[in-house]
Amino acid sequence: MPETMRAVDIKNGTGSVESLFINDATPKPVPTATQALVRIKAFGLNRMDLLQREGMYPVPPQAPKTLGVEFSGVIEGFGDQAEAGFKRGDQVFGLAYGGAYAEYIAVSTHMLVHKPEELSWEECAGIPETWITALQAIYLVGEFKPGKSILWHAGASSVSIAGIQLSRAESASAVYATARQDEKCQFITEKLGATAAFNTTTSDWSKEVLKATDGKGVDIIIDFVGASYFQGNIDAVAKDGRIVNLGFLGGTRLPANVDISKFIGKRIRFEGSSLRSRDEDYQGKLRDHLVEHALPKFKDRTFKIYVEKVFPWEKIQEAHKLMEANKTKGKIICTIG
Repeated sequence: MPETMRAVDIKNGTGSVESLFINDATPKPVPTATQALVRIKAFGLNRMDLLQREGMYPVPPQAPKTLGVEFSGVIEGFGDQAEAGFKRGDQVFGLAYGGAYAEYIAVSTHMLVHKPEELSWEECAGIPETWITALQAIYLVGEFKPGKSILWHAGASSVSIAGIQLSRAESASAVYATARQDEKCQFITEKLGATAAFNTTTSDWSKEVLKATDGKGVDIIIDFVGASYFQGNIDAVAKDGRIVNLGFLGGTRLPANVDISKFIGKRIRFEGSSLRSRDEDYQGKLRDHLVEHALPKFKDRTFKIYVEKVFPWEKIQEAHKLMEANKTKGKIICTIG
């Protein structure tokens, strides 16, 4: 009989938040090749988890069915080709293709980072997916350089919270953001230090961006919204600008009368990207970016991991309900006692 563990499961495979439960008889993973076996202390929630729970997310073929892509924990074993620099007992955090809502996870050592003693388990569990996604959007897709301006949509989301801090630290000329609530806009400017934040429910945000930039627009836009912001993005981006699309919270079907003429007039590049579907080498390079650009600033607290709320994992349904409410300003974390 294979060893078992506890893990969050979904009744009937997919379903509503009420379908989540802890399955005491989940097979315990066995690390192979470059993998380590990590006993999980905490894991972070991401919006993709909600979509996957409902059967609406294209899960990579190598991912286990268990939800969760970011975690912190302690290494308990290895495969036979593990990356040098890790040993049993090391405290780590990391990114996985799935399986983090569990007591144990088998994950590539190429996606692990040593946990700084300055950070808590909960903070570290909120770093990998969000900060690596932000780094990917800025550097690999957006081709950010110091002196460029940047706009982050959904500015109080975890990825944008990371991205705003990264943009400021990497000498952006200006950092703008949007949000749907005045309270979130205030948080973005006062806590994160953005140049300005625009409420998309009470203002024409693209016109506000143009006004703030004296008509020039912004060099890079990071967008999670999609169709409903498509025209605004084209209007608000600067000449030779980049629009990086990472999600479709505002739908995938463009409204009528969208004018794409500025694609040529401004020489705009619009590029979609994802992280979870990328191969291990690509993700490993991003891990190295994280260690280089962010880890020292986590240690000295220049960068802050904003944690909205911590739940014991037995309250996973409550954690998912909070994420569904779209009222958070930072990470939702679950701990495994």
